[in-house]
Amino acid sequence: MRIHLGGSSRQSLVVARGKLDAAVKGATAANASELSSQLFFAADVLSKNTSIRRAFADPARDAASKGALVKDLFAKSLAATALEILTAVSTLRWSAAGDLVHVLEQLAIEAEASAANINDELDRVEDELFETSQLIVDNFELRKALVGTGTPEAKAALISEVLSKKASASTVKLAVALVTSLRGRSIEAAFADYLFGLANRRNRLIAVVRVASVITDAQKSRLAAAIEKQVGQPIRVNIEVEPSILGGVSVKFADELVDGSVSNRLASAGRALAGNK
Repeated sequence: MRIHLGGSSRQSLVVARGKLDAAVKGATAANASELSSQLFFAADVLSKNTSIRRAFADPARDAASKGALVKDLFAKSLAATALEILTAVSTLRWSAAGDLVHVLEQLAIEAEASAANINDELDRVEDELFETSQLIVDNFELRKALVGTGTPEAKAALISEVLSKKASASTVKLAVALVTSLRGRSIEAAFADYLFGLANRRNRLIAVVRVASVITDAQKSRLAAAIEKQVGQPIRVNIEVEPSILGGVSVKFADELVDGSVSNRLASAGRALAGNK
């Protein structure tokens, strides 16, 4: 994410994204979007309470007490999946008290991006959110209203009215979350953070597949289907030919090695290359 995170927080972000990946695997778009809403809610609650943020960042507080604090605060307001993610993430180590809020916001953005991807709308949402940012930059009165002293409800209603007739539901939702939770950022910086979050989720849904020799379109389709079955979401496959590859195929998502050349986890993907197995 664009907001600078210290060493411990960067490591925790990697773990947090893994928790989100597991939660959205095989989820419906509606479930992924609801998870996004609940993570936005948790981020908002924590952003408004300094003492709670400090408690989660306190290295002297053990994981059990942090988990108990999460349950005390959120057990009645969050569904099981969101509560599980928040509990797991809150017990990680954080370099600064505010980092947990930044990471929860990032997870919420990426959960909504997953919902858009399931609906085959991620391209549209990215485009619409960028266009919205440009609209606000170019419209002084609109920008003034959205960054001024108006209530969050008024800002939400305004941006919803601006977007409702042409934008997707995911775009409207993200824009509402953005304008009602700037947290000291300029609105331009907030849009940059949100767009970065969408791009990050896209990168995690692009499989870079290295193969030992050129494959056909039919083989690529079978490979994509096998990987999607493992990941639980639609993915895009980029093929790279590398004759020296061992075992015939390796698969990576962004910088994360999902399957080594000789790993068994995606053996089915390797068999897909063979054609009929």
